[in-house]
Amino acid sequence: MLNKKNTPFVIPIFLPNVGCPHQCAFCNQTSITGVTPDTISPVTLRFLINNFLQYKEKDRRSVQVAFYGGNFLGLKKDYIRVLLDETTKFVKNKRVDSVRFSTRPDTIGVEQLDIIKGYPVSTIEIGVQSMDNQVLAMAQRGHTALDTEKAAALLKERSYEVGMQMMVALPGDDETKSLITAQKIISLSPDFIRIYPTVVLASSRLAVWYKKGEYTPWSLSRCVSLVKNLYLFFKSKKIPVIRMGLQASEDLSKETTILAGPYHPAFGHMVHSKIFLDMATSLLEAERGSCDKITIKVHPRSISKMRGLKNKNVENLKRKFHIKSLEIISDLSIAEDKLKIIL
Repeated sequence: MLNKKNTPFVIPIFLPNVGCPHQCAFCNQTSITGVTPDTISPVTLRFLINNFLQYKEKDRRSVQVAFYGGNFLGLKKDYIRVLLDETTKFVKNKRVDSVRFSTRPDTIGVEQLDIIKGYPVSTIEIGVQSMDNQVLAMAQRGHTALDTEKAAALLKERSYEVGMQMMVALPGDDETKSLITAQKIISLSPDFIRIYPTVVLASSRLAVWYKKGEYTPWSLSRCVSLVKNLYLFFKSKKIPVIRMGLQASEDLSKETTILAGPYHPAFGHMVHSKIFLDMATSLLEAERGSCDKITIKVHPRSISKMRGLKNKNVENLKRKFHIKSLEIISDLSIAEDKLKIIL
């Protein structure tokens, strides 16, 4: 569990599809961000950063300006410098600590990294999506797993903090391929991971395939189960998973934006709830008996995860083990990812 004071206060600047050589089958960045694909001027960038800084709490967290949504190193060189020059002013004024951005692996090269050399860039996220070349080809991603391997090596050589973004349920994907992708990602030693489920966005190629019956979206329960296993796998290798599921937004809640697929505004919470349900189930099964009344102790921050959305975990446990009374209480002595059952 990440400590809030150790995580940066991130100021997100969205550059939807800007710098992308083409649009991947699953992508419609305007739907995801609610921002149209126009370039951001220095004046607008200044306004956005100043606006977000108003909401920073008075704590010791570092501040990062993050360029998301587009392919940052695929932008024109002069425009990259414009964005970084403007952001660097905030760093020099000690209002911002560093810059992060996301980019495609096939645009990470020596020449591109030389452009950002000298700027206060600390974190670079790679849009890996999959390490299976067949899945990448079917998603019309336009790069291979080897591109990701080369990109990761270059970034590590230059001592950047490296994040990797993974997608599950892409065309041609399955549980085995996703777990193999996770294994290959781990071998590249990223500093953190994001895991996104594939949803069918309006105006994407995937939407066309879905309407023709050429792509079948995964169910929410199937996707949650897979991401749970991936999360636990990364956790066992001490690699933090900082996000699971697409960022909830008003735009993504519109039925016209998401046509189908495993989207839920509390996707990450559902994954954690499934983990707690599995832990409680395993412990109760080990008792090999029924009990009218049980108490489950968890850390205060884990109560909602133990209960599940709309108390689903409580209902499932009571039904499965014929429990008449199930109480969940907080206990600061319990680790956030653990629980204790009292019969």
